[in-house]
Amino acid sequence: MNVTDRAYALELDRNDPLAHFKSQFVVTDPQMCYLDGNSLGRIPKATISAVNDFMSEWGAEVVTGWSHWVDEAQPTGDLLGVAALGAAAGQVLVCDTTSVNFYQLCLAAVHARPGRKTIITDAANFPTDRYILDGIAKQFGLKLVLIQNEDSVVATHERITTEVLAPYLNDDVALVTLQVIQYRSGARTDIKSITDQVRAIGGLVVWDASHAVGAIELNLDANGVDLCVGCTYKYGNSGPGSPAWLYVSKKIQKELQVPIQGWFAQDAQFEMGPVFERAQNIRGFQIASPSLIGIRCVQTAFSMIKEAGIDAIATKAAVGTQMMIDLFDAWLAPLGFVLNTSRDAKERGGHISLVHPDAAQICVALREISNVIPDYRTPKSIRLAISPLATSFVEVWDGFARMRDLVATGQYKTIKEGGSRVT
Repeated sequence: MNVTDRAYALELDRNDPLAHFKSQFVVTDPQMCYLDGNSLGRIPKATISAVNDFMSEWGAEVVTGWSHWVDEAQPTGDLLGVAALGAAAGQVLVCDTTSVNFYQLCLAAVHARPGRKTIITDAANFPTDRYILDGIAKQFGLKLVLIQNEDSVVATHERITTEVLAPYLNDDVALVTLQVIQYRSGARTDIKSITDQVRAIGGLVVWDASHAVGAIELNLDANGVDLCVGCTYKYGNSGPGSPAWLYVSKKIQKELQVPIQGWFAQDAQFEMGPVFERAQNIRGFQIASPSLIGIRCVQTAFSMIKEAGIDAIATKAAVGTQMMIDLFDAWLAPLGFVLNTSRDAKERGGHISLVHPDAAQICVALREISNVIPDYRTPKSIRLAISPLATSFVEVWDGFARMRDLVATGQYKTIKEGGSRVT
């Protein structure tokens, strides 16, 4: 059966062991092709009940609820770890934001390598990460080195390999930090080989898995990762602004000192002592009170991921992105689109990137004319994702067919760009 036949996608759905999960999400418009789950996941129906139940819990228990709320960041972290990270208990916290966690772990890593003055990241890294690193470098007189990989279309699709990284490494490097999945191109970095390479020269790696968690296997323990952060609202389906997570391997927890010494990291928290004495387990990396409503959303969503199995999720992501690439070859390449994501499933995650001179205008038109929700990233990139639990194969197929028709007819040119600060 040819991929350009809609029956091909319908057959994939019939044989999809995860197909039943889509009915567990709120879908207000069945005709919409939502291909932006890599930016914000759909809401699980069970999350509505979980949040409402917490409101009743809060109402009935008021302040006494803190007796069991106080440590929810830890068991929720354990759930997220086993469901999506390949992390044993006691190494993950669900807390704060990705940016705060990134700052905490990066600065802790730098201070754990005294005398070393170099931080390495790449120009294609997510802006927040680059901005925070720039601030750390300026504050502490460090050298920030950027690997130049930001061309919109390059042979490696922004991918960092050990060969790319090797010329930048020396005994002055304290920290290397990279994305597991590049936010723009979807390029996937091999976390084990990079971690081993940097450890061999005495440095530490902080991984940002925001665009990977819930879409691919990470196997942080097995891959020997020391430090990792990520969000929960993309493939994690935990809602806008939901709390992020951080992972600190048990083998390194006692070595690091957090820069933000919040009272939730205090060893004897409720003794209210005059001196900060960090807890020597994962709680020593928490700053303040957990976001209970957000944590309940994380519990619901990652329970679904655990039930589905991250291996099965990753398999569907690989099949779905391959179908996107096949449809690109058949329909979109002749219309001036260029693929900016690897054709090798082991080198990509749950989204692909297509470059087109009119990408911004096409994205707006897809929403306003075609009822397809994509994602635009400067300078000329359209991101399209399959979120394996919430997206069907035929939804992807229909979205690509509508994009083909929109561009082939030139109808997208009738739409003005802009209208929202958010792209």
